[in-house]
Amino acid sequence: MQGLAVVLFPVLLMLFALAMERVEFRLRRLTVREQEVQEFLDQASHAEVATLAQEGLPRALARFHLRRKRGGAEDDTLPERQAS
Repeated sequence: MQGLAVVLFPVLLMLFALAMERVEFRLRRLTVREQEVQEFLDQASHAEVATLAQEGLPRALARFHLRRKRGGAEDDTLPERQAS
């Protein structure tokens, strides 16, 4: 029984480490730089702040970057999600 534990423990430990590496990779892709957050807070429109409150930072940043790409005019034409 102890021999089985000696063989299985390293294998299970390696599998756990690989799984944690995949989780870390996904989390690393979702992170937002501090500079982006500061820029968003300084220049966000009312619609973008509402998007932040309703849908979270990734969607609000996407909307903010889309507005900046279009020339800086406030873009209220994007559909808002209705609160249910």
